[in-house]
Amino acid sequence: MSTSRPVSRPSGSNTPVGYATRSSQPSGESSRTASPDPTVVVPSGSASTPPTKWNEKVSASRNISSPPSAAPSSSSVHQPERLSAPRRPPRFFGLGAGIIQDIHARLPWYWSDWKDAYNYRVIPAIVLIFFSNVLPGIAFSLDLIETTQQYGVAEVLLSSFMAAFVFSVFGAQPLCIAGVTGPITVLNQTIYRITQRGPNPPNYLHFVGWVYLWGAILHWITAVLNWCNFLKYVTLFSCDTFGFYVSWVYLQYGVQITTRQFEAADSTTPIGPYVGIILSLLMVGSCFLFQTLAKTNLFHRHVRRFLADYGMPISLVVSSALAYWGRFNNANPTTLPVGGAFQPAGGRAWLVPFWQLEGKWVGVAFPFGVVLWVLFFFDHNVSSLIAQGSQFPLRKPPGFHYDFFLLGITTLIAALLGLPAPNGLIPQAPIHTTSLLVMGRPSKKSDEEEMNSNGLPLDRSDVIDPEPPLDPSPLRHEVPVGVVEQRVSNLAQGALCLVLLSGPFLHLLSLIPRGVLAGLFWYMGADALLGNGITNKLLYLLRDSALVPKDEPLRQVRKSRILLFVGVQLVGFGATFAITQTLAAIGFPILIFLLIPLRTLLVPRLPFTRDELGILDGPTASPFTMESVGGTLL
Repeated sequence: MSTSRPVSRPSGSNTPVGYATRSSQPSGESSRTASPDPTVVVPSGSASTPPTKWNEKVSASRNISSPPSAAPSSSSVHQPERLSAPRRPPRFFGLGAGIIQDIHARLPWYWSDWKDAYNYRVIPAIVLIFFSNVLPGIAFSLDLIETTQQYGVAEVLLSSFMAAFVFSVFGAQPLCIAGVTGPITVLNQTIYRITQRGPNPPNYLHFVGWVYLWGAILHWITAVLNWCNFLKYVTLFSCDTFGFYVSWVYLQYGVQITTRQFEAADSTTPIGPYVGIILSLLMVGSCFLFQTLAKTNLFHRHVRRFLADYGMPISLVVSSALAYWGRFNNANPTTLPVGGAFQPAGGRAWLVPFWQLEGKWVGVAFPFGVVLWVLFFFDHNVSSLIAQGSQFPLRKPPGFHYDFFLLGITTLIAALLGLPAPNGLIPQAPIHTTSLLVMGRPSKKSDEEEMNSNGLPLDRSDVIDPEPPLDPSPLRHEVPVGVVEQRVSNLAQGALCLVLLSGPFLHLLSLIPRGVLAGLFWYMGADALLGNGITNKLLYLLRDSALVPKDEPLRQVRKSRILLFVGVQLVGFGATFAITQTLAAIGFPILIFLLIPLRTLLVPRLPFTRDELGILDGPTASPFTMESVGGTLL
């Protein structure tokens, strides 16, 4: 169980006082000077200091130290440190207090959010997030096109651009990527099936417009009443379960894309679907190949980093090009359907006059708006939490209340334009932060005084550190030393979505085979599963105990209790995944939301010790991030 503790400044050390992150970080990480990877240059603006008056004000009101004022040099970077501020009580009764506090906390960093983008890490982040955001979003639109005939590729791309623009320019958490997700696709499909099955159904876009309007109003009420403080009850239990669900949704969509190619195949090109399967396997296999090579000791470190940054886009381009090579081209594999440039589906006008809906349907739309609000409250905020997880050495404050208010605005814009409403994306949001990590090797000397065997301070000036032995794993000595926290990568990938709406780029988009898209879904789903806490616990139970490292925390937990904890998570996942396959899928956001009281009320009553729960579960983000919502219960 992690605890927040002040980090004191050692005598004679130049390390600034900062924030202590979770205990899962490497020992001494928050107080050591790291030498960054030579391939990554940290800009001088990355340690920019907000205005002095704000520093003094926040330091006095929150009892925390000011951000470091010294910019790092090109040869060394101080690990971004954070002082564990005392947990303030949630302000449930101060109207708009959370929004105001988020603005005051984030506004002084606004200029540095743009200056810090002068960093090479931003380029691969833009490329990676663009491909991992726009293509799955278009794939989700295929379901909406086939089910509702009311949405097309243009609506999905415009929704992605709108979300990227709003949250990158005005948001408090620009690292969180928003766009069209699988859950909102399921919700829109279910609304269509429920409302259009009877006689005299309402206009679908008008009805959804009112659903979005009710949802937007609830978003604003939530932000003004500071209900985002309830995020303190969200732990890794809920996040891992939801992430597990989203991963399987991605895998399922990959299977659906593959099987539907057989349904759409004609007699003239019967082998087209089989070529699609080959392309999908090539896509997922090459992605994992590049990922594996990036973690080996092969090639120069610059090459390995290049493979890690651009492996997925390269795989997508090569797999798509292969479809037009030799006999593969004769198979005529199914490609993505696209419409006209900047034209909505069905030739309708962009503005949707949803206020013309009959009055009786306005009230019917309210329960659906509540369901939408529940979904976005969990999905978007959990995406923000994971994007700012404790494994990322972040320096800049979050802003959950303010961003949720902005999400209400984007939901209203989606209602007016007839777009699928965007919200936080999993796994794209944490992928974005990961792509912006600055890796470096930890220093040989700690800034803290080391103790000898008698407990006395050891004079390091009389000791010569031997060279460390050669390590077959080149990445073992590299640790995250910072994150390029900026707004440009989010804005740029959204701008590329807008560019993609033009005629020439829509034509290029129409050349991508659906099989490649299926492989992308499989890769993203499988990659997210491999990093999920549920998967890690299951793999631990299957490992030979003699080969498990002695410092593995799960060794301190009885295997029966690990199995029980994972079993509860799998029950929550199974119920959510099963209901989405039926007409009752309209209620799946409620099941997702119930994961929070399940963890808070039921799990503590099960036969776990306090220490076991502390190891099996924990806060999703660091105390530095959770302080925005009143801290965490763990």
